[in-house]
Amino acid sequence: MSKQEPREQVQQIPLSEIHPFRNHPFKVLDDELMQQTIDSIMQVGILNPAIIRPDPEGGYEMVAGHRRLHAADLAGLKTIPAIVRNLTDDEAVILMVDSNLQRETISPMERAQAYKMKLEALKHQGKKVELQTDSTSPQVGEKSSWAVSIVANDANASRSQVQRFIRLTELLPEVQEKVESKEIAFSPAVELSYLTHDEQRQFLDAMDYSQNTPSLSQAQRLKKLSREGKCTQEAMFAIMSEDKKDDLTRITLDNDVLRKYFPRNYTPLQMQQTIIKLLEQWQKKRQRQNER
Repeated sequence: MSKQEPREQVQQIPLSEIHPFRNHPFKVLDDELMQQTIDSIMQVGILNPAIIRPDPEGGYEMVAGHRRLHAADLAGLKTIPAIVRNLTDDEAVILMVDSNLQRETISPMERAQAYKMKLEALKHQGKKVELQTDSTSPQVGEKSSWAVSIVANDANASRSQVQRFIRLTELLPEVQEKVESKEIAFSPAVELSYLTHDEQRQFLDAMDYSQNTPSLSQAQRLKKLSREGKCTQEAMFAIMSEDKKDDLTRITLDNDVLRKYFPRNYTPLQMQQTIIKLLEQWQKKRQRQNER
């Protein structure tokens, strides 16, 4: 018989000894969900212990449980139940990302930063394995492809989706803020990430001047001009000042907005069929009301 792994001990750790994970990409908001967490803590306590790791400089670094830590503080607790685990930097990043990606409300930029952090940690782990085994190092492209596949599989996403999200990290912070606030939609933002940083700064000026948000078509043309070395400020101003006739005849619904209303296993086709069915029921109801 094989020996069972020793069970990890849950300890009560003072909140004052725990600090956030370095470069933690997920926002901890004082929203309705946070208030629900606080209410739950005050009624039944913290049922799921946080995971922390010792900090060589003193105290502990939070790995999984940032929202619980904040809620515990707001609820007036002095300690929090936690498992102290010795983790390498790469192991800690992967655990931190995986534990947060289960949340339903994650912004595009949070997801983008998280995917990139996990990808880099996996690639770094791969390098360590190669050194330890003294094996022939694979090409950089192969290693990156292997890591992207793991990130995609763990997140229940396609490789293409993961790569498109990671592209967002190439945007300037000012452009990322506009993606975060939904001033710039996801797909146009991916195209804009191929512009140089100087071009992105000029694009922000063009966006401000025109008082328009970029459509996918406009962003794609800007990307093409950038690749041809023709993405001048004049060209950006001209493109961003166009009347968007298509916008008057087309309605685009953001995937993140729709997803919260459907089971996770629903495909885009099932979502579309359900929406059409509900609209037909709504139309019939209005017709009956008008006939009265």
